[in-house]
Amino acid sequence: MKKVAVVILNWNGKTLLEQFLPYVIRYTTHSDVEIVVADNGSTDDSVSFLYAQYPQVTLIKLPENYGFAGGYNKALENINAEYFVLLNSDVEVTDNWLFPVIEHLDNNRDIAAAQPKILAQRNKSYFEYAGAAGGFIDKYGYPFCRGRIFMKVEHDKGQYDTPIDVLWATGACLFIRSKDFFGAGGFDSSFFAHMEEIDLCWRLNCRGRRVVCYPKSTVYHVGAATLKKESPRKTFLNFRNNLIMLYKNLPQQRLKRVIIIRLILDYVAAIQFTLTGNYRNAKEVIRAHKDFYNNRRIYRQARRENLDKRIVEVVKTIYPKSILVAYHTKRIRQFSKLKGFK
Repeated sequence: MKKVAVVILNWNGKTLLEQFLPYVIRYTTHSDVEIVVADNGSTDDSVSFLYAQYPQVTLIKLPENYGFAGGYNKALENINAEYFVLLNSDVEVTDNWLFPVIEHLDNNRDIAAAQPKILAQRNKSYFEYAGAAGGFIDKYGYPFCRGRIFMKVEHDKGQYDTPIDVLWATGACLFIRSKDFFGAGGFDSSFFAHMEEIDLCWRLNCRGRRVVCYPKSTVYHVGAATLKKESPRKTFLNFRNNLIMLYKNLPQQRLKRVIIIRLILDYVAAIQFTLTGNYRNAKEVIRAHKDFYNNRRIYRQARRENLDKRIVEVVKTIYPKSILVAYHTKRIRQFSKLKGFK
């Protein structure tokens, strides 16, 4: 068994592999590390490219596109390692990116998962939207990061260079113990893509396992390489998966109130999409709610299991207030300005 498996999930991403896989090869040379590409049923020539150019890379060929969640679930079942590092194909790693995080995990057995500092590959002095310096959610399930609140991304001035416990570590570069990944049930494959890492890390937090950002390691992420920011498909997945995540993980005494408030807020978002001419995105918000309510029963067993295995009543890495109010009413644009939550 290898100590670490760096696993890149690929779907029609030959161009990204050509650009970023050389960095992984160059800066991941330890004999106890296996580099794996799991191909998610690509229809381009990614597989032939890997066979020809990188025979040293282990290739797992999946028969179809199972999405981020399902693809990783299926791939990791075939990999034997103490740690998995789930690495997006559009991430540029750096010298000494890997083992500072692994050593921190080795020295802190209560930590299940971690991420490095994530900066923007196209503008390396700024944090990257999908991860930054560690992820959180507010009381209504809205995600934000240390270094990014909604669309406001901070300039990296070293202000978040200290390790910190977080609710979620980004799936763009997720370090996780294999026993914790499988012990918590892995990703929810029904998510397909988006928020599956938040759902998994929330489960880990509730079960007494820590998730951290360890910013002594840095990588650069392109972001939105598969589904672009304004993609209606992405809008549907984000809104629907967020509702599923809330349903699966919230205690009973909070669930009804939060879902009602989210219904109101999400319909406000649909109205905003409409007013700006994004009619397809508005329709996808409505469709996300219909899909959630029509299929909620599917997740009852997962909800019961999550609540039964919960040992932490108050998850301290959940912001106990509304990030919407903080951002839009109080004009708070920086994580460091959130009072009482550091």
